[in-house]
Amino acid sequence: MRLLSSAVLIALLAVSPPGARDVRAEEGARIVSVGGDVTEILYAIGAGDRLIAVDTSSRYPAETRALPDVGYMRALSAEPILALAPDHIIAIEDAGPVGAIDILRQAGVRFTMIPDTPTVEGAIAKIEQTAAAAGLPDAGAALATETRRRVDAAIAKTPKSGRKPRAIFFLSVGRGGLLAGGRGTSADAIINLAGGENVAAAFTGYKPIEPEAMTAGDPEIIIVTDRTVKALGGVDVILTSPQFAGTTAARTGRLVAFDGQMLLGFGPRLGEAIEALTAALHPPRPE
Repeated sequence: MRLLSSAVLIALLAVSPPGARDVRAEEGARIVSVGGDVTEILYAIGAGDRLIAVDTSSRYPAETRALPDVGYMRALSAEPILALAPDHIIAIEDAGPVGAIDILRQAGVRFTMIPDTPTVEGAIAKIEQTAAAAGLPDAGAALATETRRRVDAAIAKTPKSGRKPRAIFFLSVGRGGLLAGGRGTSADAIINLAGGENVAAAFTGYKPIEPEAMTAGDPEIIIVTDRTVKALGGVDVILTSPQFAGTTAARTGRLVAFDGQMLLGFGPRLGEAIEALTAALHPPRPE
């Protein structure tokens, strides 16, 4: 009776009250980060040396590419993650599936889910909550303040009057398929923040769009990620595809490609994303 079995001891540790051992405040905590924006924030607040693995979407900063990859954020598997012996998993709210997350929590690993709302306030909250989860609230507050300053400066440069240029964002999926970013997506939000009109706002989420609808919406500029350009074989291949043939963007050759994490992540580089897209949507008029 004096000695607890190892199984009972593990169970007791797993249900210990939060105050008993708060790994969030431990400098040596081993963190698995799931979600490119969460990973970017952790590096920005000085917690990068605590990361032992990241998910496939975590590509920035470059140091992340040397870490083990636990797979796609919505298709996680508990066993490979547990094999890494993490103290804490910090994940963006779309991470899953639920079954895998339940197994991780039942195994006694601290699991923090970070809300993801594609607004300026949502970006600030994401930074603060990620930093709090890592036990670095002061660093998070400083990063949030600097991010807000850069966002405000970028928004101040967007045109406040005149017609908004028609734009559409596409993401490649599967075998070259393209999904347009509709209402409620981070693509829609960044286009609006940069002073554009999203021609895909008639629907919600990411969906395919027919050539007829493309012609009717007639985007003046097509926005994609660098990885989409690479996956589809280059800018010319995209612009000459039948899907875009009848658009002003195709006729004028206006396609811009961005780092997808910067543009859509709504993290520390949100101000940079707004400024870059604003410059693309509103080029200087020729003298």
